[in-house]
Amino acid sequence: MALSCSAFAGDNSTNEKLEMNDVLKAYVDKVAHGKIKDLEEVIDQDVKFTTTTETEIIHYSKTQIRSSLKQNENVEQNCVTEYSLTESNPTLTVVKVVMKYENFSKVTYLSMANTKKGWKITNVSSSFNKFMFVGK
Repeated sequence: MALSCSAFAGDNSTNEKLEMNDVLKAYVDKVAHGKIKDLEEVIDQDVKFTTTTETEIIHYSKTQIRSSLKQNENVEQNCVTEYSLTESNPTLTVVKVVMKYENFSKVTYLSMANTKKGWKITNVSSSFNKFMFVGK
């Protein structure tokens, strides 16, 4: 009978990597509930932000978004927030986040990449949909 035991040093950094679901939930918590603390943890250093309107595409810097979120810190949005996975594989995930307000919806597509530090948001693209009411 032979008995063999082996021990290997583990890479503890993997324990500190951000998981995809944690990043998604953190983003929703930050924008819907104004809890902006630790925003930098879930957003990639080179993140891109855009908002598409009926007439133009507006690009925002990370500093501009941080400032906007800071103005809404601890402000509870009066909306229902839902999200769904559009595409997901081991290196990239695209998520649709819909914030439904009384008269419009904000639709955001988040692109997330699995980086050396775990999952990070790399692109945030938003648009607004007005609700059309049909009268009787």
